[in-house]
Order: sequence, then C-alpha cells, then structure tokens
Amino acid sequence: MRWDAQALMPPPAQAAAGSAAPALLPLAGLVRSVTTPEFAGITFHEVTAKSVLNKVPAGSRMPFEWTINPYRGCSHACVYCFARKTHTYLDFDAGRDFDSQVVVKVNAAEVLRKELARPSWGRHQVALGTNTDPYQRAEGRYQLMPGIITALAESGTPLSILTKGTLLARDIPLLKSAAIQVPVGLGISLAMTNEALQEAIEPGTPGPRARLKLVSRLREAGLPCGVMAMPILPWLTDSDEALDSLFSSLAAAGATGVTAGALYLKPGGTREWFMKWIAAHHPGLAGRYGRLYGAGSYASKEYRAWLGGRIRYFKARHGFSDSSGFSHRDLDDPRNEEAEYPAGIIPAPKPTTAPASPTPATQATLF
Repeated sequence: MRWDAQALMPPPAQAAAGSAAPALLPLAGLVRSVTTPEFAGITFHEVTAKSVLNKVPAGSRMPFEWTINPYRGCSHACVYCFARKTHTYLDFDAGRDFDSQVVVKVNAAEVLRKELARPSWGRHQVALGTNTDPYQRAEGRYQLMPGIITALAESGTPLSILTKGTLLARDIPLLKSAAIQVPVGLGISLAMTNEALQEAIEPGTPGPRARLKLVSRLREAGLPCGVMAMPILPWLTDSDEALDSLFSSLAAAGATGVTAGALYLKPGGTREWFMKWIAAHHPGLAGRYGRLYGAGSYASKEYRAWLGGRIRYFKARHGFSDSSGFSHRDLDDPRNEEAEYPAGIIPAPKPTTAPASPTPATQATLF
C-alpha cells in the first residue's frame, strides 16, 4: 500500500541501535509502521494476521457467534467508545493511543479465505464493526472490506456490518451482489442530530446528515439498514427535542429498525476517558454523571426506566415498532440491553431450498 509523502518507522532493532525514530511496540506480525500528512497525528501499524475469525465468548448475549475486526484502534475517536480497553491488550493506552495508533491487518482477506475453506467451518453469521469500525477513514486506502465481503459471500457465510463510516457507500454494489448469495445485515450507528455536539464527541466521524443520507442510499439500493441509536447521553441528547429530532430523522431516512439506549461507561478505559472529557467540556455535569453511574458501567435503574419510556414514545410516534429495537425490559440486568439489535442489522435467513449440486468450477470457490 503506497501512501503519499509517507514516513516509515524502522524495526525495533534498528531503533534501539540509535535511529532517531521512536521504537515500535512489539506487535505480533508487524510489517511496518506508517505516518502520512493525510492522517496527521495517526500512525498505522501494518501487521500480518494468523487468524481473523474471532469466536464470541461462550455465554455472550450477542446474536452472533463470530466476528472480524480488520482494524484495531479507531480514528473515529469517539470519546465514549466501549472498545477502548481492548487497546491496552496491545500495550497501547485506552485514550489517545486508541484514536491515533491504528493496527491494520493487511492480509485479512487472504487469511479469511483460508479459514472459511476449512471443512470445520459451519457458515455461521460473521459480524463486522462490533469492536472497531471497519469503515474508518483508512479503509479508503487499505480497501480490506471488499475482499472480506467477497470471501464471506462466496463461502456461503451470512454477514452483518455496523459502522459510522459513510465509506460503506463505496461497497453498495458489492453488498447488493453479496445479498443475492447470502443473508446480509447492515447497520449505521447514529445517536444524535446535533452537529456541534457530534463533532465534539465523535471528532473523526462523518456528521449526522451524511450518515442519514447513507441510510437512505442503502434503502434505495434495496438493502436493509437498522440504526443503533446508542449511546443516548444523559442531559446532552436525552431531551424530548433531541429524541424527537433523532427518531423523525431516522424514519425519514427509511431505517428498517432502531435500537436506542443509555451511555455505557466501561471502567478501565472508556469511563475514565469519557469523564475526563465531560469535566473539560461540560464541567457542570461531571458530578451528576458520577452520581448517576456510581462505581458501575450502567446508569441507574431509575434513569434507564425513564429513558426507556421516552424511547418507546418517540419510536411509536415515528412509526417504529416497539419490538424492533431497545425496550429496557430487563432493568435488573442491563446486559440484556446490549444484545438488542434492530431489524435490518441481523441477517434475515433466506428461504430454505435444496441447493443445486455445485459444478466443478464452483467447488473450488465454495470449499
């Protein structure tokens, strides 16, 4: 992959021998690290992965068993991102490093094809975008997603994608083709229509209007598109005016379903980074957030019950069925809320028919 005006960092051994460039962290499979003026302040660490299919832990409430994350770290830099702690597993920090040290699995499609060709592969749904965004800005350069989508579709594996990235529009023709072969689910993450607030708290993402336009483009292409309207931010995006604007906009864009819920503040990265942001940008709310969340990850039961009622009201007002998204039903165990996915994101099973015997030409592709 060629970058304009790129700068390459030397391998750790060279850096230790006296190079002026900083030494690299010992990332498994590291090929090189790249900086470029096109992505000021961001370093891309290109690695060769041995595996890209990730098994969801047993007992998880997620409605899928497998995930793929072609990138680790995310230039979208969402202050509230729940995945921040995962960057510490690479010896990066969960704050600034998560936003600026992006690991790229440059061989993701090739490795995936080999994994999907194994006789043991059961063609279970694979979800993308569950940890870091597969359509963050660097995807425009690395172009990993077309190969991943093609490999999944050709192997007969259902797939789903959740993203904030409008770069997804590039792959609409490919996704339409994939949807003929396998069930495909698509989702956009959008939880606010306030452009100024969005720019402050999600500084690396496309704005609300751009994401709403993407929802419409997907629907016009005949593809499903659910929306994850999460997180709703207490005292910032939970007013009747904000919720009405959000749900009316999603309805006008044609979203097939909506899930909405309160901010989740996971300790060990997300909670600390978000509270630092609140203290700097909305100091009057810092104490209120501390009391609302206590020492845990979830807002109080009372707040979630109140927010659930407002969400149900505005969903009904704008034509979204109560069953197609977040309901706050199990207030005693808020983890159930995390597994609520709206219509459109989870691939709908295709009608069961007896498959035709593959021709010799297609056997190699399928198996």
